[in-house]
Amino acid sequence: MSISTDPPVADSSGTGLANFYLRVRQRSLFLCETLAQEDTVVQSMPDVSPTKWHLAHTTWFFERFVLKAHAPAYREFEAAYDHLFNSYYYTVGQMFTRAQRGLLSRPTLADVLRYREHVDTAVLALIDSHGSSQTLEKLLTLGLNHEQQHQELLITDIKHVFAVNPLRPVFREAAPWPGASNTPNPLSFVPGPDGLIECGATGVDGFCFDNETPRHEVLVRPHALASRPITNGEFREFVRDGAYRECSLWLADGWTRLQQDGWTRPFYWAEDLEGEFTLNGQVDLALNAPVCHLSFYEADAFARWAGKRLPTEFELELALTYAPLEGNLAEEDQFHPRAARRSAPTLVDRQKHHPTPLAQIFGDVWEWTASPYTPYPGFEPLAGSLGEYNGKFMCSQVVLRGGSCATPRSHLRATYRNFFYPDARWQFSGVRLAHDA
Repeated sequence: MSISTDPPVADSSGTGLANFYLRVRQRSLFLCETLAQEDTVVQSMPDVSPTKWHLAHTTWFFERFVLKAHAPAYREFEAAYDHLFNSYYYTVGQMFTRAQRGLLSRPTLADVLRYREHVDTAVLALIDSHGSSQTLEKLLTLGLNHEQQHQELLITDIKHVFAVNPLRPVFREAAPWPGASNTPNPLSFVPGPDGLIECGATGVDGFCFDNETPRHEVLVRPHALASRPITNGEFREFVRDGAYRECSLWLADGWTRLQQDGWTRPFYWAEDLEGEFTLNGQVDLALNAPVCHLSFYEADAFARWAGKRLPTEFELELALTYAPLEGNLAEEDQFHPRAARRSAPTLVDRQKHHPTPLAQIFGDVWEWTASPYTPYPGFEPLAGSLGEYNGKFMCSQVVLRGGSCATPRSHLRATYRNFFYPDARWQFSGVRLAHDA
């Protein structure tokens, strides 16, 4: 089934903002091209949203926060959608229960696609008439980055939907990963910068989310980071050593969750530890590729087993700052962590902080940190309803850094803070070790 539609065309010769808008919106549809209509309505667990809901919710965001606020002549597509496709913005009204989104057989997928086209046409007309407005540009840029977040969620959610299906469907065949090594690079530890160092985004040099601000000073202790993420083969040793049965390795909440849910291995791994489910179907476990779909608890237990620790988010931010933004990201259309290429990208060594390359620092897997998701000193959320976007989640969650194989490249930067609850396992999350110098 193809759900692509001809994209609306801006009235003008095409502004950069209009082109960015079309590119992001069409990318969401591209990601759905291999799905059947039936695939788009399934909700396989409460944390998963149906593909159809993602397509509608990202459209609702533009309708609610852009068109209704800045286009007085706009006529909404369907009044009931304001309730159905609100996610968590209580200041604009109540929303349909998250865990029951899979019950929404209506509106149909065709209805949702018409909704997207209706909103896209109106947004492009608004850009054409008010494209020079800084307020509109900032709001649209936020909405497009929001949609890129949902593109990643769409990928991780459909993976869970397919994983619970005994037919083991293939989302998309991945092209060969050129230059991949058949053996993992040796694991070494690279000293990082330390001292009183500025971290975070300024909020003026390109787009960032409010939770990345303000830029502030952080005391970073002498430390060293692993030269690459931990591989499937290394994590399999942890499993075979009986670590999932050894309570001394686990944080108390992690041990409780492990026992409640019967964790014995990473999410999507086969029981015999020889294979795993991927968006390319069931495959042999690639021992030299980064392990993924770990909870924070599993990442922390592995670090303890290895005699190391998880890095802080600021230790990783500093490493990301000196690295080129390249790697196995969403644009590669792999949608699974891959073994490092034989010639790993080298860091931009501007201050001699990292004379040794750190492989796969961007992409492949989000890397759990030891840092709780809390506000930076002086943090101020966005004004109005959009202040609900990040700030109210700054409790009981943990920061991840670096992006994954499902993260768009244009969506990433060194200061980007992802966050999930510590028991989350369905995201492309892995582990890079650290130790005190």
